[in-house]
Amino acid sequence: MWERLSLRTRLLLPLGLMFVAALLAGAVSLQIFASAQLVEEAQPGTRSARTVATALNAALRASANPQATLDAFVESLGTSETIRFRRLGTDLDVYPPEVQTPLGTVPDWFVHLLAIPEIGTAFPVMVEGKQVGDIVFAPDMSADIYEKWIGFLAIACAGIVLMLLTGAIAHFTVRSALVPLQNLGDGLTRMRTGNYEQLISPAGPPEIRRSAQEANKLARTLNRLSQDNRSLLRRIMSLQDDERQDMARELHDELGPLLFGIRANTVALLETIPSANAELRSAADGILQSVETLQQANRRILDRLRPLYIQELGLEKSIQTLLRNAKAQSPDLKVTSQIDAALNEVDGLLSQTVYRVIQEAVTNVLRHAKAKSMHVSAGINEREVTVEVSDDGIGFPADRVFGRGLTGMLERVRALSGTLELLREAGRTSIRCRLPVGDSTSHSQHAERS
Repeated sequence: MWERLSLRTRLLLPLGLMFVAALLAGAVSLQIFASAQLVEEAQPGTRSARTVATALNAALRASANPQATLDAFVESLGTSETIRFRRLGTDLDVYPPEVQTPLGTVPDWFVHLLAIPEIGTAFPVMVEGKQVGDIVFAPDMSADIYEKWIGFLAIACAGIVLMLLTGAIAHFTVRSALVPLQNLGDGLTRMRTGNYEQLISPAGPPEIRRSAQEANKLARTLNRLSQDNRSLLRRIMSLQDDERQDMARELHDELGPLLFGIRANTVALLETIPSANAELRSAADGILQSVETLQQANRRILDRLRPLYIQELGLEKSIQTLLRNAKAQSPDLKVTSQIDAALNEVDGLLSQTVYRVIQEAVTNVLRHAKAKSMHVSAGINEREVTVEVSDDGIGFPADRVFGRGLTGMLERVRALSGTLELLREAGRTSIRCRLPVGDSTSHSQHAERS
C-alpha cells in the first residue's frame, strides 16, 4: 500500500500522525501532571482552613457562650465557597456543581480528562467536647482549571498552526521538486519515442539538475547515433536501389531479347511445321506458352525491381499504374485513390520510398487482407509527404509479427526520419506514413552524390 502513495501523501501522512501523537501525548501528560499540580496549588488553602479550624476551636473553648460565638463565626463566613461550616448531620457539597470561567463553562470532557483528585478536607469543630460540625475546605479550582484549559487550547492551536504551516511548506517544497522531476520524465518519454532534439531544461534542486544534464547528454549521444544509423540506412537503401536497377537492367537488356528471340523463332517454327504433324505443333505451342509465361514473370520482376520508370512517368502516374495492376490482379476488389499530382515534383530516394511503401501495403492487402475495398491516398505539403493505405479486411495478426516486406518498409521510412503507423479503426486497417520533405530531399541528394 505504501508503494501506491504519492510523494506528497508520504510526507503529509507522517506529519499528521505526528500531530495526533503529540495531542495524545499532551493529553496523557496533562492527566498525569495536572492532578499533582492541583493538589500542590490547594495546599496553602488547606493549611489556612486547618488554622481557621484550630483558632475556632480555641475560641469556642474560651468563650462563655460557645453557641453564640459559633453562630457569629458562621455568619462571618457569608457566602464563601472555599471555607464553609457544615453542621453535624447535614449534607454539604464539597465541590460546586460546575466549573465556571470568565468565558463560560469548561467542557466536561476536559474536566474529566484532568482527573481532579479529592482535594477538599473537613476539620471537626468541638463544643464542650462534642463535635457540632466541620470546617469544610472546598477550594475553588475554576481559575486553575481555566488556566489549564487556556494552556491546552494554546498548545493545540499552536500545534494545528504548526502542522498546517509544516504541511504547506512540505506541499510546496515537494511541488517545486516534482515539477522538475515531471519535466525529466517528459524528456525521457520524448527520448523513448525517438525525439532527441528537445532537451530538458535543468531546474530544481542540484540533484535533479544533474540528472537532467545527464539525460541531455544521453539525448545528444542517442541523437548522434540515430543520425548515424539513418545515414547508414539511407546508404544501404541507395545501394539496394542501385543493385535493383542493375538487376532490372540486366533482365531487361539480356533476358528480354532472349525471350523475344525464342518467341519469334517458335512462331517461325510453327509456320514451317505441317498441319498434319500435330505432335510437333503441340510441342511448339507448349514452348510458346512457356515463353509467354516467362515474359510475364520477367515483367512482374522488373516492376518489383524498378518502380515503373518513375523518372520517366512521374510518381503520381507510377502509383496510378500500380493501382491499375492491383485491380487487374483482383477484379473483385474495389480500389479507390486520391493521389496528389504535386507528387511528380518528388524525386530521388524520397519518391522511391513513397512508391515502395504503397507497393508493399497494396501487396499485403492483395495477399493477406481478404478485403472487399481498398483506398489509397498520397499527398504533399511544404513539410511532409503523407501516405495512407486502408482496407476493410481482417486486419493484422494478433502477434504483429512483420514479414520482410513491412520490415523493409519500416527501415526505409526510418532512413528518411519518417514515421510509420499501423492502425485498426472502425473496422478498417490502415498503414499511415509521414516523410519529411526537406530532410528527405537533402538526404537523397547526398546519397546520389555518394
